[in-house]
Amino acid sequence: MRRVSLCLAVVVAAGLVLAPTALADGPIFVTQGGAGVTSHNGAYHYVALANGTGATLLVKVYTAGTAVYGSMTLPGSWGTALIGNGGQSGQGLSRDGRTLVLESTSAPLRSSSKFLVVNPTHWKVLKLITLAGSFTFDALSPDASKMYLIQYTSSTDLSHYVVREYDLRTNRLLPGEIAARDGDEDEPTMAGYAQTRTTSADGRWVYTLYEKPAGTPFVHALDTVAGVAHCIDLPWARTNTGAYNLLLSLHDHDRMLAVHWRSGRPYVNVALDSWTVSEARAGFPWTWVGAGIGALAVLAAGAALLLRRRRSEELQQHAGQELGLA
Repeated sequence: MRRVSLCLAVVVAAGLVLAPTALADGPIFVTQGGAGVTSHNGAYHYVALANGTGATLLVKVYTAGTAVYGSMTLPGSWGTALIGNGGQSGQGLSRDGRTLVLESTSAPLRSSSKFLVVNPTHWKVLKLITLAGSFTFDALSPDASKMYLIQYTSSTDLSHYVVREYDLRTNRLLPGEIAARDGDEDEPTMAGYAQTRTTSADGRWVYTLYEKPAGTPFVHALDTVAGVAHCIDLPWARTNTGAYNLLLSLHDHDRMLAVHWRSGRPYVNVALDSWTVSEARAGFPWTWVGAGIGALAVLAAGAALLLRRRRSEELQQHAGQELGLA
């Protein structure tokens, strides 16, 4: 892959330093600049930048050394989908790195929505998708055959929406919505704002933490292969700080979803085989115990060494006295 000129590298580096520009609102943001979308192995990421002429510059930046190794210019203004407040990597890159979905940066609650699907490996535009209504990108299946979108159901409230499935092979928005199997039948639409996300190792399951308008959190678990979802309400107390302070991580070979605070303090665990929520308890602090034992060992060794030196000096002094030496 060809290396881009130094001038382009300088421009991109400046774009990476700046905070991403949010160009839409609601569950998913559309951004230009920032960290862009990171590959599955973390080796590189793609960043969409405005080039000042109404077009978009898409660049590939390697994580090690931040060198720019490729780019393409796209007509129109496009950005990458971002979860929460911009603290995470963007969305839209398939697991094999051969499909990247970009979204138009036009204002939300629009009459039509546009998505650009590109092959960033060969720098080729694959298709332009135009849908009637207000949609934003949500997720991709591992093989990039299915794209999941968020469709806003209100013309004034961005917190109410449904999840839709788009078949990228037949270029068709499938009828109906991805409803949670265990969702509330009295609540026809989802409501909330995406805060953070984690994905299973195989890329099939996407777990997104949402904060409802009332402030309570829930996890939306989306099976991007089967096209089904589960909603898991999390316990919440009035004394808790905002749900934006929570993070998600997978453990036990992706069988347990841990919800914890940004400080690392555990909150709750979700058993993914039964969707059961349980209180997370902090484990025994073996690290601190080990550190304490290590410190005691060092002190003991130092004391033994000091005692040995003193006894050696005493023996030398005694020997000197016996031999009549000063």
